Parts: sequence; C-alpha cells; structure tokens
Amino acid sequence: MKTIKTASVEQLQLISRFETLRRILLGEPYARHLERPLAYWALPADRRLPLAFLGRTLQDLLDTPYSELAATPGIGQKKMRSFVKLLARVANTDAAELPGDLALPPENGKPAASQGPAAGGFDPAAISEMVWVQWRRSAIEHGFGKEPLGRLAPSLKNMTRVIWTTPLEAYADKTLAEIRAMKTHGEKRVRAILEVFHGVHAVASQMGRQEHLVVRIVPQLIDSVETWIGRALQRPGIPGEEEIFVSFVNVLLKQIRRDASRQIVHLAENRLGIHGPVTSVRQAARGLCLTRARIYQLLNEINDIITVRWPLGRRQVYELHDKFQSELENVDQPPNLEQFHAAIELFYPASRRGTVGRVQSSVNAASAVESLGEEDEPEPTTASESSAESTANGLLAG
Repeated sequence: MKTIKTASVEQLQLISRFETLRRILLGEPYARHLERPLAYWALPADRRLPLAFLGRTLQDLLDTPYSELAATPGIGQKKMRSFVKLLARVANTDAAELPGDLALPPENGKPAASQGPAAGGFDPAAISEMVWVQWRRSAIEHGFGKEPLGRLAPSLKNMTRVIWTTPLEAYADKTLAEIRAMKTHGEKRVRAILEVFHGVHAVASQMGRQEHLVVRIVPQLIDSVETWIGRALQRPGIPGEEEIFVSFVNVLLKQIRRDASRQIVHLAENRLGIHGPVTSVRQAARGLCLTRARIYQLLNEINDIITVRWPLGRRQVYELHDKFQSELENVDQPPNLEQFHAAIELFYPASRRGTVGRVQSSVNAASAVESLGEEDEPEPTTASESSAESTANGLLAG
C-alpha cells in the first residue's frame, strides 16, 4: 500500500477542500445524498474520474480519511483533484430536487464519449444518472410511457428504425449504465433515446396540474395538419387547391423532409407533383434510375414515417376524403383534387405497396385512391435495373 510523501502546496489545498466539503456534506441538509454512489454525479464529459471510487457510496467515502483515499491503488493526485470536484458538484445539488429512487453506478465506471450539444439544449455530455432519473420520472408521471420513441423524436434520421415503435416505458425502468450495456445499443442509439426523454422532460417538467385538463405532446407539424383537418370537417364545402396544398400536402411533406433521406424526399416530391405533374411509380423509377421494387420500398418507408408520427392520421385523412367526395356534386366549380388524392396514396396507401392485402379494409375511400396506382404493379427486377439502381444510389449518396 502506497504512502503519501511530503505534501505539496496543491496537496494541502486538496486536503483542506476535502475536509471543508466533508463537513458540509455530512450535515443534515445532505442526508439524502449519502446513500448514493459517487457515480450518480459523474458526467460523460468528465475526465480522469477516480474509477475506484465511483461504485462506493458517498457515506463510505466521507467516512474514509483523505490519506487512506489518496493511498488507494490507481488513484493519483489528478484523480484526487477530480474526486474533490465531484464532491463540490454533490454539494451544489439541491436535496429537494434529488429523485427518490436510486440509480446504480455503471459496472465499469467509464463515462460515455461526448458528441457535443445538440439543438434545443440537449447535451449528452451533461447527463448524469441523477439527471436521467429526473427525465424518465417526468415521462412516466405525465403519462407518456406508452408513446413510441419515433413519435416524439426530433428527427427520425438520427434514430435507428428498429426502435421507432418502442415505447418510452421500455427504457424508463433502466439506468444509463443498463441501457448502454444492452446489445446493439451503441452511443448513437443511446443518444437518440436520451434526446427523446430530454424533449419530453423539457415540456412536461414545466406543466402544472389541473384535474379537468390534460396536455398532449405531439409533433408540431402533425398538430398543425390535425387542426386544419378538424376545421375542414366542421365547415361546409371543399377548400381551394392552394389551401389544401399549404395546410395539408406541404405540411406532411415538411415532415418527410425532416425525417427522411434526400432520395426519399425527392421521390415524395415527384409523387406529389411538386416540381411538375404527379408521377407514377414507373416514371419515378425511370427518373431516379431505380427499379420499381426499390421505389416500392421507399414508398413504404414514407408510410412508416407518417404512421409512427401520426398513428391516428389514416382515419382522419380518409374521413376528410369522404367528405370532399360527398360534396363534389354540390360544388359548381370543384377544385382539382389530384394532388390531394396523390398525397393520400403516398402517406396512407390503401394497400401496402408491392404486397397483396389491404392495410385497412374498413377504409371507404380506398377504391377511389387505389386508382392512382393501377399502373404501378411491381415487375421482376432485371440485372440491368439492379446495376442502374446501384449506380444511382452511389451518386445520390455522394
């Protein structure tokens, strides 16, 4: 066991600081802190952490003399300096804000690599186990546990597709260390999960409580189109082509631009006739130098994106379609609804592209919308088409 040599000025300063913080933290206001492990206050961006101390409770560390702590194998002066900084962070934690449940320390004591702050104030480097407990508690207490991660994510571009439909509650009972230890949960996936919880907490933590009121959290663009549909269903007549584009078609297209790759956005614009006439699958395949089979895959992904973002949208959209169809006979100069129908077929197709079987047999307007894709039956993929697709994908990726 190593011994402390003649103390330097810096060592004496550290000892003095440790004793001061020790007296503060052993006081009554910090009684709730003492049962927590030191790792509870460690951040991913912290450097030279005293790994040998992270699994020990604060009570245990404060009951140990400084000389004995400094003599711990693997603990030098730099790590003792980091240890004292962690104690200062503990002293700055308001006991009233300390979550009631205990977060376990990471098994290896190693922090995750920081990727820097993101928009909206989210900084993965500033998330300790204590902060994480607060975020997951906000999500569960305000009733968002059943919400899928993909519905509340800032962008689906940054989230692995396999967890789009995973509910928040699947992670709300786990510590950060447990999530990071899960299979296939690398730093990118963990970051996407934490970003969703951060967004929910940022909103939910500011909400008060009223027994007769409830607050929903939905994607901003989806809220906009839902509001417009609700109003359109309540008023007689059919909106003009410009209003339908601005309040419905373009809003959902903006959601696709936020969540999908450039290739998918280009396909969506073609199918909606944004830069020209509405195109068929065959025309889109030729324009993008892809096979029709690949086009169907991309179209299905558009449907997947909108479905996870707006799970109730299919019924609302087709209800609006039925209303428009029933009122066409009473309109002297009906608007051109081609783009509106193209949008329904794009975002909520009556049948899954490239497959047999209806997505929802109860949709009354399915037959009318299906006519948009009658010429779009899939065809076998040839070797030349596969080669063209690979070349085009390489160009688009570049």
